[in-house]
Amino acid sequence: MEASNGGYANGSGAVVWGPGEPFVIQEVQVDPPKAMEVRVRILFTSICHTDLSAWLGQCEAQRAYPRILGHEASGIVESVGEGVEDLKEGDSVVPIFNGECQNCAYCRSGKTNLCGEFRVNPFSSVMKRDGKTRFFATDGNGERRPIHHFLNTSTFTEYTVLDSACCVKIDSRAPLNRMCLLSCGVSTGVGAAWNTANVQKGSTVAIFGLGSIGLAVAEGARLRGASKIIGVDINPQKFVKGKDMGVTDFVNPKDCDKPVHKVISEMTKGGVDFSFECAGNLDVLREGWGLTVILGIHPSPKLLPLHPMELFDGRRIVGCVFGDFKGKSQLPGFVDKCMSGEININFDGFITHELPFAEISQAFELLQQGKSLRCLLRI
Repeated sequence: MEASNGGYANGSGAVVWGPGEPFVIQEVQVDPPKAMEVRVRILFTSICHTDLSAWLGQCEAQRAYPRILGHEASGIVESVGEGVEDLKEGDSVVPIFNGECQNCAYCRSGKTNLCGEFRVNPFSSVMKRDGKTRFFATDGNGERRPIHHFLNTSTFTEYTVLDSACCVKIDSRAPLNRMCLLSCGVSTGVGAAWNTANVQKGSTVAIFGLGSIGLAVAEGARLRGASKIIGVDINPQKFVKGKDMGVTDFVNPKDCDKPVHKVISEMTKGGVDFSFECAGNLDVLREGWGLTVILGIHPSPKLLPLHPMELFDGRRIVGCVFGDFKGKSQLPGFVDKCMSGEININFDGFITHELPFAEISQAFELLQQGKSLRCLLRI
């Protein structure tokens, strides 16, 4: 590992050279940050299902190789580019794939958390401001081959370059080996329960898919005092972990002799107040009533399997990105409340495995086999 402010940084990165190909741990040369950018030394990164889908090449928009994946991480600012005023060398930070410039009409609006310039964009594989990459692989002749970026972040590397809009400063006392989960999973799930659905004390909730996002929804609903949190999943092993994260009741569709929505209706005497689709399965949209929040990643091309008249029975459907959190504005305060004990998130419950960075392929295997929620990689 070698870095110098204002110059290239050389560090280890996990590079994907083609869809589904093995990760190659190799030296990556990282350019210095340009105007309004920061270079971050990643200390911890974890793996999300979105990374898995991108690695397998399941989404056309994400097929750009060679590429450095990863979007859930934490680290320390190593250097900053011209014009960056809110971040400095040594700051503890988490990258966010859904950026916030804090200046555009979208950021100034209280109705959306999608920035006009730096919102999540799966079609992007370069830096926003100049359309170029900051990552390079060098061959024996010293020739530099560009490596593509991923979701504004690219965290499977010792050093990454972020737009300052996609980098959030947090309390330096916060444990970075847990705060990395705020880059995606915990923020998305808890925020869906709090910001998108506004779950209240006594509410009834159904969660379809008990991966990390679904369990983070459960955590958010539990903290809000939901009276019944029903977890729906075909993997019975998920039920054990679900109990630790606030799930009160479980439904395995494979064990049901009737449609799941009828089972849930009987359990709740009419239906739940809120349902959350966290599995990337659009068919479950027929299983709810009340407000349904869509969080799962859906392969293209997919359309909603609903007739408009089905919305006349009181059902509402809404999408959710990053838990409707405005990252730069709201995450620092969220961390402060976690540190003070005002918010008691069970971060440890999400991390089922911890491995060194060199074993990233094993971490992906664990996720693909349904054996892990979050595998924390130490870089």
